[in-house]
Amino acid sequence: QVQLVESGGGLVQAGGSLRLSCAASGRTFSTYGIGWFRQAPGKEREFVATINWTGGSTYYADSVKGRFTASRDNAKNTVYLQMNSLKPEDTAVYYCAASRNYYGHSVSSYFYWGQGTQVTVSS
Repeated sequence: QVQLVESGGGLVQAGGSLRLSCAASGRTFSTYGIGWFRQAPGKEREFVATINWTGGSTYYADSVKGRFTASRDNAKNTVYLQMNSLKPEDTAVYYCAASRNYYGHSVSSYFYWGQGTQVTVSS
């Protein structure tokens, strides 16, 4: 079983940066793919980024490509989402999710979810 805790959210002006962290429990964290998702008020949860178990493969939603970077440190059981050039439309609750031996954009393929962290970008 894996428990996930996100942190690093907050209020930032447009053009600014934040780094989200997703800290995981569990001794087999290095076998889990991680997805980052976000959900704005009144909207469905949407895919943001994903990273495989080694950190050697990532891909991103078109809306964040070139601005967001996912990385992980398996020794620290932590995954990061560096968010640069933030826009007001990036405002949402951000979630990390884990799935053993899967990484990708499918919400339903992730079994473990964190509680979310709020990111607010002001114009």
